[in-house]
Amino acid sequence: MRCLLFVCLLLNTLHAGALDRFQIEGYQLPNGLQLLLKPGSERGHVAIRLVVGVGFDDFSCADKELPHLLEHLLFSGVDASGEGGLEERMQALGGEWNAYTSNADTTFVIEAPAQNQRKILDLLLEILTRTELSDSAIAAAKQVVEREEGGHYSHLQRWLDNQDLGHTASNQLAVELGLKCAERADVRHLTREQLEAVRKNWYAPNNMTLIMVGELDRLLPAYLDRAFGALEPIEPNDHPSLPEIHGRAAAAQRDLPRGWVGNGAKLHWLFPEPVLEGQPDETLDLLKDYLDWALYRRLRLDHSLSYGPWSEREVLGGVGFFSVNADVERDNLDEARQVLEQLKAQLLKDGLDPETFERLQQAAIARQAWAVQGNSALADYYWGALGDYEDGHFADPAQALRAVTLEQANQALRQLFKQPGYLRIEKPLLSDEQLVGLGAVLAGLMLIGLLRWRAYRRR
Repeated sequence: MRCLLFVCLLLNTLHAGALDRFQIEGYQLPNGLQLLLKPGSERGHVAIRLVVGVGFDDFSCADKELPHLLEHLLFSGVDASGEGGLEERMQALGGEWNAYTSNADTTFVIEAPAQNQRKILDLLLEILTRTELSDSAIAAAKQVVEREEGGHYSHLQRWLDNQDLGHTASNQLAVELGLKCAERADVRHLTREQLEAVRKNWYAPNNMTLIMVGELDRLLPAYLDRAFGALEPIEPNDHPSLPEIHGRAAAAQRDLPRGWVGNGAKLHWLFPEPVLEGQPDETLDLLKDYLDWALYRRLRLDHSLSYGPWSEREVLGGVGFFSVNADVERDNLDEARQVLEQLKAQLLKDGLDPETFERLQQAAIARQAWAVQGNSALADYYWGALGDYEDGHFADPAQALRAVTLEQANQALRQLFKQPGYLRIEKPLLSDEQLVGLGAVLAGLMLIGLLRWRAYRRR
């Protein structure tokens, strides 16, 4: 009966309703598989996203590549034709696919012609259930993963990482605070038994969400009940707790070598994000928009120090960080830092300019009208916003943005900037002038040595 009602709903969905991206029909199969189905505006096409709730954060530092390695293995083939035969079958159906492993999930991304959507779902189901993890396939997948992660992990690179010198500025801080692993995870020691355990313990319907957006087949609900409903659920796995800052200290300022010679540099000032009680996350989003504009005005227009300064929000381990950043000439580092300190002091003293805040808030609200266009973008939006889904609706960011007041934004600003923060400066070991000077000194020493040698020969 549920399938019949859903078919009727699809047939009677108005075009305007299909364009309302926040309303979507979703339900669970008896085995726990979460389904999100949305008729889209583009005809002849379906965007499919299968989200599996397992990612890098579910494993220790040594074994973090397990879900990534398994993701690659699931494209290695389901019969004697191997990886090439599997890809040929997808090509014959007119579709294309890929997969991505993140900290929180592993997601299979498929673009499909509407008339073949059920056949392509059959193929997806085959790779989930019929892929054999052979020794040859595992060895080949390990090589691919190693190349994707930057090639062979040399002893020099490992040493640099352990000295906090081989990471980006934010990752270096995260390592220093114990929020991320110091070394890059290796794949060579991972075994077939470990990979089989990941598939058994995580690749289960009650740990998956299937998202489909586009011209959906009228018989799709019945098909999903029959095909994907046959998957066996498991006892849910507990996700390990994300690392937090527990008394760990980090240097207030560090210079990070990036390359050997150059006159460029990047300045990063990072602050742990405060917990905003009773305020939406969009408060910090609006604060980011405001700081993007303030950095542009101060560093580029007023002082011509940086062409593209920016602010950024990211999660490192279990902690959110807010940063202000600028690419500058290394000779201008002190002046740029002084301008940033003055900007911080002025904002703490005077708060946000009301007129500027209102203008940027209205611009952020207006962007929501065109931020997500097309079936694929809509499917990706649902994928990224799964945590906001409830009772057939996703939260509307425009409403949350509209509800943020100037007072709330100022409160978030004060909580953020009352901290000293962590300053990280990325620059090459030597400037161009220093290299020329060093070359001149070496040439002089060589000349002195040559003259002394000739004098010695005369004697």
